[in-house]
Amino acid sequence: MLRLHHFPLCPYSRKIRLLLREKGLRFEEVEVEPWKQVDALFELNPALEVPVLQDEDLTVCDSRAIADFLEESKPEHNFLGASLERRNETRRLVAWFDDKFAREVTDLLWREKLIKRLKRIGTPNSDNMRAGAANLKVHLAYLSELFSDRRWLAGDDLTLADMAAAAHLSVLDYLGDVPWQNFPLAKEWYGKMKSRPSFRPLLADRLPAMKPPLHYDDLDF
Repeated sequence: MLRLHHFPLCPYSRKIRLLLREKGLRFEEVEVEPWKQVDALFELNPALEVPVLQDEDLTVCDSRAIADFLEESKPEHNFLGASLERRNETRRLVAWFDDKFAREVTDLLWREKLIKRLKRIGTPNSDNMRAGAANLKVHLAYLSELFSDRRWLAGDDLTLADMAAAAHLSVLDYLGDVPWQNFPLAKEWYGKMKSRPSFRPLLADRLPAMKPPLHYDDLDF
């Protein structure tokens, strides 16, 4: 059986959890706090980062490498797209959320408010949080534009792009940082994602010392 080492509120881990479930694959989840389990994690991934996927004797590190591995080794359900054009758009948007969105939003909100607290490495930087909140609105407007004439972000079918976007937004939503009321199209798209069976385990995640807002696991917001 596949074994996924992950941190529940890590967006990259959540992307892979969604992909595994959308592909209908059985897997064992091993929860890891990378900053506490350094020695054990180092043996799997010297970068000390999750997610890490084990498939028998093969260990795959980094969420993009894991996604590629799953698409190549488990091709029955394709979440990149049927055409070259669609696959290119999917990869572009995955990079958008895993790189640009992460740099401009996730790192300025999630890392400041949650990871610093868990690692006990200081208080959140208010300037970073203000910048992240402002940048989030720009990205939600772009997501709304994408969804305005498509059934999903990369086209008419669910793809890895939707999973990457939802993974990042879901950890921010856990913190209560997403102004859904100002972006109805983004909210509609996220509602579609929340209603999928693959998403429900994410909505059940909880940190002992930090509860999400009431709407977090409400499928109707």
